[in-house]
Amino acid sequence: MSPDVVLQASVFESPGAGVAFLLARVLFGAVIAFMGLNHFLNAESMSGYAGAKGVPAPDLAVPFTGGMLLFGGLGVLLGVFPVLAAGAVVVFLVVTTPAMHDFWAAPEEEQMTEMTQFLKNVVMLGAALGFLALGGVPWPFAVGAGL
Repeated sequence: MSPDVVLQASVFESPGAGVAFLLARVLFGAVIAFMGLNHFLNAESMSGYAGAKGVPAPDLAVPFTGGMLLFGGLGVLLGVFPVLAAGAVVVFLVVTTPAMHDFWAAPEEEQMTEMTQFLKNVVMLGAALGFLALGGVPWPFAVGAGL
């Protein structure tokens, strides 16, 4: 028995673990992919917001990060290139969270909203890191394409 099969068996051996992991992938991946799609559907307003936050070349940054999120979300959801997919989401969140949701520097009336958005991203980063950690293990109910 290969080490991957043994590891998969130990990670997903409890009853319902594979289904729970699939549900986690669907919930996380669909939301992340929707966020990426939103970068394209609302590119003008998102570019304006990114520019106001000091993002260089926001008209390029918004579709680029939208692509990262769309690829990452769909990859996690389907189990396609899971390391690259989860990694794209991790990179996006590590770079954009402090830049876009800098609650510590926001005007007082915006601090609570920015802190909530910052913390939401931190939670998503935790989930993305979990998917990244399991990226080398065959995922149940996944397409299974990868490097």
